[in-house]
Amino acid sequence: MTDHPQAAGTFPAPDAATAPPPPAGTGGVVSPADTAPLTRIIRGALDRLRAFDRRRPRVWDAAVTAFWAVAAVLDYTSGGWRTVAHDDVTAPEALVLLMSLCFSLPLLWRRTHPMAVLLLMAPASLVNIWTGAVVQAALLQLIPVFQIVLRSSFRTVGAAAALFVAPVLAIGVRIPSTWGQQVVSYVWGLVFVVLLGIAVRTRREYTEALVERAHRLEHERDQQARLAAAAERTRIAREMHDIIGHNLSVITGLADGGAYAARKNPERAGQALETIGATSRQALSELRRLLGVLRDDHPEAERTPQPTLDELAPLIERVRRAGLPVHLELHGEPRPQSLTPGRQLTVYRVVQEALTNTLKHATPPATDRRPPEEPHQEPLSATVTLTYTHTHLDARITDTGNGGGPTPDTEETPPPAQGIMGMRERAALYDGTLEAGPLPDHGGWQIRLRLPLEDTHQ
Repeated sequence: MTDHPQAAGTFPAPDAATAPPPPAGTGGVVSPADTAPLTRIIRGALDRLRAFDRRRPRVWDAAVTAFWAVAAVLDYTSGGWRTVAHDDVTAPEALVLLMSLCFSLPLLWRRTHPMAVLLLMAPASLVNIWTGAVVQAALLQLIPVFQIVLRSSFRTVGAAAALFVAPVLAIGVRIPSTWGQQVVSYVWGLVFVVLLGIAVRTRREYTEALVERAHRLEHERDQQARLAAAAERTRIAREMHDIIGHNLSVITGLADGGAYAARKNPERAGQALETIGATSRQALSELRRLLGVLRDDHPEAERTPQPTLDELAPLIERVRRAGLPVHLELHGEPRPQSLTPGRQLTVYRVVQEALTNTLKHATPPATDRRPPEEPHQEPLSATVTLTYTHTHLDARITDTGNGGGPTPDTEETPPPAQGIMGMRERAALYDGTLEAGPLPDHGGWQIRLRLPLEDTHQ
């Protein structure tokens, strides 16, 4: 006999190994405070039976079959079947023994092929009632009927019920006096087993639905955790890119300008070195703050406010010191009450990234830049324009260089613009839009951010 998926998790009545498994997460054990001692003993015994059935289904099937076979043989040897047999019984004792075995031995396949078992028992049932022997083992037909109710369609259940009742109705027609004694009792037994099977099947399907729902919720929880972790990694990478990329670009520009000024103006070179030190310390401070927030063992990590639009002036000043002349233009009336800290941080980071890209990628290269005191000799410049309207804040950053060219060190085309992707992600968080590309009329590059104000974003 092969293993079968129904070998575990059925109901103990009328077959002790056919109860459904306990709900997921209970482990088959109920808290002592919730159950009486006798209930705990019974539940523990049933749990052990289910566990044994799951481990060794064939052994359990053989044990159940052997039990009922011995009971049927004992009924035959003790002559108990004669107490209910009809007076005109014509069955020889050997036939009674054969019928008893026909009702008990097929139970070995009751869970794998219940309908076949019932069909195998049907001739014995007809002979049993027609001869008037009325062997009590005939009631074992209710066991495969119960299994059919558990896992088959209602049409199959109806066919099984008809197969069980047909021999009884035949004897009722042959011997009308048996209606009250046998026909009614067989029918009531069938009704009880069918209702019990429906109840057990409903409970099992409900339990399986709960388990499936729990697994689905667990899977969705894990998926949400992975998505949240991925989003957090993206946010951290964006912040690291903005902090480190900008400050390193400023330091590179200052170093190039300082190297050029060292040959003609040592004092100016010293100022560049001082600015490099200040910029490096600021970068380290921001990086330490970001990493400190991420560490679990530092709950008291410093959480200083993120940059706002008030920090634009110092940002532009640092970029100017790095050798890039930047002009700031404001149009309209600023409405700080309509710009949340998150929106202000978005504008700040977009301006920072745009100016950083100009320092890193726009031509002429950084080695050709002149010191800040000679801006008229520097052909590369940038403009930051902030325009306030009633509904939006527009930030436009333009430069006069040719962005996207080869880098000065490797003479290779730079990798895909991760910074622009980060800016678009920041804008999308607040339903904003970001456009990046060359200026249409003349050489240069532009970044345009359009961000809705808070009181218009409902």
